[in-house]
Amino acid sequence: MSLRLRLALFLVAVFCLGEWLIVRTALNEVKPRYLESMEESLVDASRLLAALLETQLQGDAVDPEPLRTAFAAVRTREFIAQVYSLRKTQLDLRVYATDSTGRVVFDSDGGRDEGADYAQWRDVRLTLAGEYGARATQTVAGDNESLVLHIAAPIRHGDRIVGVLSLGKPTRSINTLVAAAQRRILSGALVGGLALLVALLIAANWVIAPLERLTAYARAVRDGKPAPLPPLPGRTLRELGTAFAEMRESLEGKRHVERTTQALAHGIKAPLAAVRGAAELLGEDMPAEERRRFLDNLRAESGRIEQIVERLLQLSALEARTTLRAPERIEAAALLAEVADGFRSAGRAAGVELVVASEAMGLVCGERALLREALANLVQNAVEFSPRGGRVALGARVIEHRVEFWVEDEGPGIPDYALARIFERFYSLERPATGRKSTGLGLSLVREIAHLHGGEAELVNRPAGGARATLRLPVA
Repeated sequence: MSLRLRLALFLVAVFCLGEWLIVRTALNEVKPRYLESMEESLVDASRLLAALLETQLQGDAVDPEPLRTAFAAVRTREFIAQVYSLRKTQLDLRVYATDSTGRVVFDSDGGRDEGADYAQWRDVRLTLAGEYGARATQTVAGDNESLVLHIAAPIRHGDRIVGVLSLGKPTRSINTLVAAAQRRILSGALVGGLALLVALLIAANWVIAPLERLTAYARAVRDGKPAPLPPLPGRTLRELGTAFAEMRESLEGKRHVERTTQALAHGIKAPLAAVRGAAELLGEDMPAEERRRFLDNLRAESGRIEQIVERLLQLSALEARTTLRAPERIEAAALLAEVADGFRSAGRAAGVELVVASEAMGLVCGERALLREALANLVQNAVEFSPRGGRVALGARVIEHRVEFWVEDEGPGIPDYALARIFERFYSLERPATGRKSTGLGLSLVREIAHLHGGEAELVNRPAGGARATLRLPVA
């Protein structure tokens, strides 16, 4: 599982847990807050009505007539009140008053419980005792929708409590408002949560993207490809990138010396042995014809050593470079024609026809000399492996923002065992015409030139026979 996916899953999990806890707490707190607001309003109303009744006392007796008259009048009046999402068209407030013993002297519900003993009801009992009296009662047992909140206030005559006035308010209307508020909370949490989640994922990508660029840079270093240090945000990541670049320079310096030394020793070992053997034999008496043959062998092997050293020095210089020097915009067709012209005579001598595709197209940016040398190596291989009377075709085309140079021959192709090693240093196959091998550095040179230009090289067998070499470079 990638770091990006792990971080994304972690953030999603933390977000979902946090969102669930916050929304759950908010939803659970909505109804208590509404009930507290209702209770606070009922406290004010009960105190006010109790004070009004105190003005109508006849001694210690509570006179319920003002309340009876007021409720009779309000029930005859129609009204419509739109309280947010609640449409209210009737009074649902219940008021009852008791004397000092708890007997009901007034009940706004049509006088239903007048004369009943309410002394044991919590609101009445605590108020008569001089405390804050309140109770919540379900009119239908087990049905929260039938809950009624009762708030009582004392009716005083002087310093004595001579009665209780209690207001009862059903919570059914509150439930409607609570449900509407909860819906708004859920919708707000959903929209805001999605926005926050997107912001978190963007932030995660902002953190991971530089690490992925740094990882790609490290892999390019591992594969020996030239790659610039990517831009990195933040001091910590920049310091990490700088440390990678310094480590790369240190490792490449050591590896370059070791690789060059090993390659040089490996490359000249065989020709030096041949030179030494020929030199020892020349010290003996032999016919002039045989002596000439050994001298020719000495010249050939010494030339091969010189070619190996030159190629190896050139390859080492390319590996040590990280940027192009004086790059220019180059037409693919012109470059192909230039390379083909240089091999016309060699092709005629080998009996091979060189053909440049008329539809060759594309524009690249790079060092002309290096690109010409890379293509020349590919064409030289194609000519050397082509039979007499064969044909070598060159072309270029643009595919997905890359210019693809290709060289095709009609030779025997590449053996399966050699396909994976064809770009290795000093790995070479025998030429069909001479049975001799090359230095084995030409294709390694092609690959380094491709990497230096931000491209890649490939050599595969054609289905119709022969091989196809491809050099892919970014479009200018």
